[in-house]
Amino acid sequence: MQPENLKLGGGLSESSVHPLVLAALIIAVLLILFLSRKNVIVTVLAMTFLVPLGQQFLIGGVHVLVLRIVILAALARAIMSMSSSKTRAFPGGFGTVDWVYMLWIFFHIVAFLFLFNFASGAIVNQVGFLWDMVGGFLVMRFLIQDEDDIDRVIKTFAFLAAILAICMLNERYRMQNLFAILNGSTTPPEIRDGHVRAQAAFSHPLLAGTFGATLLPLFFLYWHRQKSRAVAVLGILGATVMTICASSSTPFLAWGAGIGATFCFPFRRYTRMFRYGLLIALIALNTVMQAPVWFLIGHIALFGSSSSDHRAYLVDTFIRHFSDWWLFGTNAAGTWGWDMWDTSNQYVAEGESGGLAAFVLFILLISYSFGKLGRARKAVEGDRNREWYFWLIGCALFSHVVGFFGISYFDQTRMSWFALLVIILAATAPVLAADAKPVELQPDGTPLVAAPKEEPHPWLSGPRTAPAKKRLLGPATQEFKPRRS
Repeated sequence: MQPENLKLGGGLSESSVHPLVLAALIIAVLLILFLSRKNVIVTVLAMTFLVPLGQQFLIGGVHVLVLRIVILAALARAIMSMSSSKTRAFPGGFGTVDWVYMLWIFFHIVAFLFLFNFASGAIVNQVGFLWDMVGGFLVMRFLIQDEDDIDRVIKTFAFLAAILAICMLNERYRMQNLFAILNGSTTPPEIRDGHVRAQAAFSHPLLAGTFGATLLPLFFLYWHRQKSRAVAVLGILGATVMTICASSSTPFLAWGAGIGATFCFPFRRYTRMFRYGLLIALIALNTVMQAPVWFLIGHIALFGSSSSDHRAYLVDTFIRHFSDWWLFGTNAAGTWGWDMWDTSNQYVAEGESGGLAAFVLFILLISYSFGKLGRARKAVEGDRNREWYFWLIGCALFSHVVGFFGISYFDQTRMSWFALLVIILAATAPVLAADAKPVELQPDGTPLVAAPKEEPHPWLSGPRTAPAKKRLLGPATQEFKPRRS
């Protein structure tokens, strides 16, 4: 029997929007259209993560999610702002990561349409996919443009994590999901090994826990920037509670990966050595192990009934059936073995739904993002605070990379992934642009260097001497003689 997730069509036969959600949506659209750009992101994130995906309208046989209406309103606001020529479209321009992202989406759409023979249902499905993936990314790209925007996003995430953590605690101890009530459901939360698996507004406990876990390094960043220690602590506690209440191994591993990567900061100059060392270690293990090295995944289980064995066999089956999916992906993975349709691994999901091209582009998307952070950190080397800034953003990215081994994002969690990608682009753009700026030369070929200004003495309210005027230094062999007063 073909699993239900491989079929097109179905779903609700009528609109399902709670009156509270409808009121919130109307207010949100008005705020998005009329608030200042810097505050729009707060409304978008709140509607994204506090409204379950079950809230949707049925219009002409098409299901329009509340989130998609929010994205559409934000895109309209972006177009209006850019047409007024007062707002930059994207910081740093439309670069390599943007093009890789768009190509990744393109191959996913092409593969899906070929798999389902360009059926009308497949076309409608991919319009929704395009709306979510490209629309959501462009909204984040427009709303997150500088460090102030990044701080605002992290602060908003901290409050959202705290709200969701409280709801998940209620779900854990009172067996009541407040967000499920909005969808008209009274089904109690899932219980495994005696632990309640809370999910809040998300589609699965794994997604709820992973969302909180991957935010942890960003809250460390907010603490380090000394913006508001109280907000940072609120976010850290909220993210940790979400991870615990999900009662799943994947969120715990992502949470631990973020913390572990943070403690590796003293070894930041040896990341290349670490990568090659890890590759050599995996090759060595694959040589001496009786099973392929990816079966190590099967030994990582923090709960008795964790499906780590399933994930190991999923990767093994995915590799052995390369010929089935490399061109356009496959919709027959369920025939590979028991429960092989359950692609609880983002990397496997990329190949099965988009073929080898989408799989490679997804890896490149991660690689280029790490590359930008690495170059930016090297450009500010010596400035410990700035190095920490880029390192902690990299820790958040690493946390997602680890989480991808245990879950594929298929609900609003994708918006947090978009937000992180755009944070990376916005944070690194000015540093990499300044680092790439050509150095002006004097007629004799020596670089033009401005004489530094005297720094004010820390014990005095003003500088001890009048600041020197900017003068250009001559050749290195020439002695610089200050003017007499």
